[in-house]
Amino acid sequence: MSKVSVQCRGDRTYEFSPAQTALVVIDLQKEFFVEGLGECFDEMRAILPRVKRLIAMARELNCKVIHTRESYKADLSDVDAYRQSLDYVGKPGPLGRFCILGEPGHEFVEEGQPLPDETVIDKASFGAFYNTGLGDLLRQDGIDHLILCGVTTQACVHSTLREAVDRGYWCLTVADCCAALEAGMHDAALDLIAGEGHLFGWVAELEDVASGVASLQASNANQD
Repeated sequence: MSKVSVQCRGDRTYEFSPAQTALVVIDLQKEFFVEGLGECFDEMRAILPRVKRLIAMARELNCKVIHTRESYKADLSDVDAYRQSLDYVGKPGPLGRFCILGEPGHEFVEEGQPLPDETVIDKASFGAFYNTGLGDLLRQDGIDHLILCGVTTQACVHSTLREAVDRGYWCLTVADCCAALEAGMHDAALDLIAGEGHLFGWVAELEDVASGVASLQASNANQD
């Protein structure tokens, strides 16, 4: 299969071969989308239909789809002293203890349910590479391009992006498939990607990705 070409912000183009690309869907846990977490709750929920569509496109292209969750043990033994000082892990909430494995809120939202053969990375961290097997998995499958979406833009998405760039991955962040509790943080995180000559890769909208996929599919159809 030929490469997908995506027109991105800053008049840039991101190209990827599906066989060498993974979609990383970051932290679509139910607890991050419940009322009361912040004034941008509607914006957080609004990305879910778009993320669902992005996941469907990735599956249709046979890209690898990887789902992450911020996850800690019930006894909090993997919560370091600094994170304990932040006082959010294990905090009681409407869907159980926050970010704790096995709690109702820790499960994936309906729009982001993994298929049985898709990888789930549970991480006691913001970034998805820290102390997980993600890097080994990607190397094993020959993947060098990542497409990122999920929540929150300035924390777990950006942390994973920075880890990936430091490891040499070519990264595309799908802007309207990411969200933060404050719109300003979302926008600032996207601006940082473009800073200093686009240090942290490419940024596009979902429709840009869809257009690139449609163009490839049309080209393949014409060749049949």
